[in-house]
Amino acid sequence: MGLKTGTVTEKFAMKEFVLTNDNGIRMRISEYGGIVREIHVPDRQGVSEDIVLGFDSIEAYEHNPAYFGALIGRFGNRIAKGKFELDGVTSELATNDGSNHLHGGLKGFDRVLWDGESISGEDFQGIVLRYRSEDGDEGYPGALDISVTYRLTNGNQWIIDYLASSDRPTILNPTQHSYFNLSGKADSSILDHQIQINASHYTPVDANLIPTGKIAPLDGTPLDFRTPESIGARIDAQHTQLERGNGYDHNFVIKRDATEELASAAEVFEPNSGRLLEVITTSPGVQFYTGNFLDGSLEGKSGVAYGPRSGFCLETQLFPDSPNQVNFPSARLNPGEKFKSTTIYRFSAR
Repeated sequence: MGLKTGTVTEKFAMKEFVLTNDNGIRMRISEYGGIVREIHVPDRQGVSEDIVLGFDSIEAYEHNPAYFGALIGRFGNRIAKGKFELDGVTSELATNDGSNHLHGGLKGFDRVLWDGESISGEDFQGIVLRYRSEDGDEGYPGALDISVTYRLTNGNQWIIDYLASSDRPTILNPTQHSYFNLSGKADSSILDHQIQINASHYTPVDANLIPTGKIAPLDGTPLDFRTPESIGARIDAQHTQLERGNGYDHNFVIKRDATEELASAAEVFEPNSGRLLEVITTSPGVQFYTGNFLDGSLEGKSGVAYGPRSGFCLETQLFPDSPNQVNFPSARLNPGEKFKSTTIYRFSAR
């Protein structure tokens, strides 16, 4: 697999790709960080607008503390105290989120140059992004070869396929970190968006946003979105979990039948534009995050200062801190095995 080195400012080493479909959807993607810089989607009137947060210049993504649009790895979300053990050997990772490890460390998948290649089929345009993460990279054991395929179909699906292998036992939990604002107006909040999450349980967190290890029922909590509700309806409710996350920043356990590989994770509807986003995945969990830590200090597209709750993320994943929680789905990847995962973001309007 191809290996890219260097920084985003070395433009000679970086390509960008534009994907389009027959229905007016257009995506712009960079080899740097696998970042999805733009997704233009028509509203119910056919007016197309960009529905993801980001920056006007590619150089701005070199300092992207919010992970706008980026591929995340090797491990998406948090690992307690930046440590995990495999076969009696402890690996120590960067602690870049207080005392914890977050989203792959100081130079995760979001801050490297991937090797991109255009692909196409009868009803899709796409790219394959490849990267080799060397043994010991950010403290993770094993040389990891990973490819991520993005496809935009004429069925208005953005399909993400992850495929990886390692030469030593390691852990892996990649995800995609796009922030959506379906109104197409990033200077407005996402509080009036209506969300439904296909989950009856979630993984509560402690004061450091590390899972307690429990898989708890959502019944009676302001985190229960089995029935569609506006994001803002209960976001400021007096509840320990919302206070710890400063809003929604939680992993939901996706409900699926035993025979079901791809399962619905969530749907989000923006009533003014009519845009609808559906998330379907093979992953067992989805992190619903409402941009609580955006504080207006990041100048985004067209000079918009991104404030709290100006975008939401639905990051499909294994559970946070899985390597340290024996009752969570395993993140272990052994030599000779293939890591495979698929997530679909489907766009429409009603």
